[in-house]
Amino acid sequence: MKRFGYIVVLAALLAWGFVAVVLSSRGSAHVALPPSGPSPACLPGEVDRSSAIAGTPLHVSPVPESAAADPNVQISFLGLPVSDITNVDVEGSQSGYHHGHLSGYWQGDGGSFVPYQPFIEGEYVHVRADVRLSGRVTRRIDYGFHIDSPYPTGHIPGFPNPPASPAAVQSFASAPELQPPLLTVTHPDTAPSSGDVLMSVGPGPGQAGALIYTPQGRLVWFQRAPSGENILGLNRQSYEGRPVLTWWQGRVRELGFGQGEDVVVNSNYQKLLTVRASNGLQADLHDFQIEPDNVAYITAYNVIRCDLSSHGGVRNGAVIVPAVQEIDMKTGLVRWEWSSLDHIPVSSSHTPAPTIAAPWDYFHLNSIDVLPEGGLLISARATWALYKLAPGSGTIEWSLGGDHSSFREGDGAQTAWQHDARMLPNGEITVFDDGSNPRVHYQSRGVRLRIADGRVTLTHQYFHPNGPFVADSQGNMQTLPGGDVVVGWGAVPWVSEFSQAGGLVFDAHLPPGDSSYRAFRFPWEGRPLAPPAVVAHVLVNGDATALAVSWNGATGVARWRVLAGNSSTALTPQVTVPNSGFETTTQFPEAFKYAAVEALDAAGHVISVSPPVAVTPVATAPVSK
Repeated sequence: MKRFGYIVVLAALLAWGFVAVVLSSRGSAHVALPPSGPSPACLPGEVDRSSAIAGTPLHVSPVPESAAADPNVQISFLGLPVSDITNVDVEGSQSGYHHGHLSGYWQGDGGSFVPYQPFIEGEYVHVRADVRLSGRVTRRIDYGFHIDSPYPTGHIPGFPNPPASPAAVQSFASAPELQPPLLTVTHPDTAPSSGDVLMSVGPGPGQAGALIYTPQGRLVWFQRAPSGENILGLNRQSYEGRPVLTWWQGRVRELGFGQGEDVVVNSNYQKLLTVRASNGLQADLHDFQIEPDNVAYITAYNVIRCDLSSHGGVRNGAVIVPAVQEIDMKTGLVRWEWSSLDHIPVSSSHTPAPTIAAPWDYFHLNSIDVLPEGGLLISARATWALYKLAPGSGTIEWSLGGDHSSFREGDGAQTAWQHDARMLPNGEITVFDDGSNPRVHYQSRGVRLRIADGRVTLTHQYFHPNGPFVADSQGNMQTLPGGDVVVGWGAVPWVSEFSQAGGLVFDAHLPPGDSSYRAFRFPWEGRPLAPPAVVAHVLVNGDATALAVSWNGATGVARWRVLAGNSSTALTPQVTVPNSGFETTTQFPEAFKYAAVEALDAAGHVISVSPPVAVTPVATAPVSK
């Protein structure tokens, strides 16, 4: 495990080392395959095949002659109304003709043929269909693809989840089930308009989940992950014209990818929908991007058995094949799929093929950026390269970095093991350059790159001023509307905001030992539908009542008005106190049997009322901190 370069106490270094290889492409060497005999050939002789069907506006997936189609794949036709696609015949070389149904996309520009039965591993699938092009002109299309041999992943462990240090977490009397980590602000915020801090915590010690903090480090909201699962990639996006929170939730495999689903909730924290992968795969943790017209782009990882002896690996090997899936959010159908093995040769990898029977993470897709013209910009950690995918066809228009860059790289423009590539409106590209695992650069950094005249140049780079920070995995770089830059340091769980000139304007971190896949700053307004949570007890001397109140996820609460009485239906105001954070505590004279609270906004309007709770007659409530 590689050490971090951040100069801090030794204990903190050791704690951060716990998560140094989380989500890292080097985890594959630790997971052995069960004995299974020689694997089939899976590496295509020709790569970068187009999904376009010549002479038609159609793009299909799996791409013609694909080598990595799962037995449960659906067959996607994108580019014509589904009514113009008829007489679909699907025949497996071993399984024969397949019955299924052709379902249209909500967007009206295509449909997927969903077979009733899966295909057989290793067979060749032949697809024929009639497509109406214009007027009465009909053309018969004819192509095929190969079915892969999936490698089962159920035995691959996740990351350990030891207890967190009590000093590293917060606890609340009114929400005893929550123990989120502390966020320590080391540089007070000088850009409050940037908004709240959105992070996730885990894998690592303590409770995993999604977090929103104020710039002062006060907790606003904590969505705890279910036991045995993680939540990563908390983000604010727009869905059907409204701001939403999105994240990935599921199990993180030790190989460095996730198997789960993507979640969308509204400002009331109510789930609007769950976005799942298809084609036999599960949604991966690395990216989830919502686009207009109910389209989402997600990552999905496919592990297949593969003879790797031609590249120095083993005959009974396996390869990890990431995919981009374009999902119709209304129907759940896959509109289009891009598979790395169909386009990027395994020889481009900076991770050598395993010499033991373990899956080879040769590519490690970790971000998707949808470009204005319709293409995609993706980042592959293991090839040290970014790729621009052509709209529709998915072919490689250019690559930046790696061993086969389309551009000459100027001083400082080279990245290694990078994450989170985004293209700005002016055409510049931002990247979080991990530079480590194994360590290549002295320190991790955020970079901004410009492409011009066949050359890529470094226009700005952002280092942590207390560095060097070395993040062996994860990380991101967000460009704010005013030009400031937010850097999430990934496996080193810090979040920093820099001005356009590079000056530090905000800095904070989670406890040592934690990790945060990405970190963002966004303004956020939340109003939970659930009422505030209240606990109250009579103090030992019997002449006063103590009360604690919290409202997980609520913003805009200025004050709390406390009501109490000896009947749950006859409560009267006792005291009004300022909202002092996630949990507010107060005391007031007299011992009452029941209590409740009213949440007040800045104008004094009541925005929520808790139900009455019975006051505990003895001081047994836990102390919050």
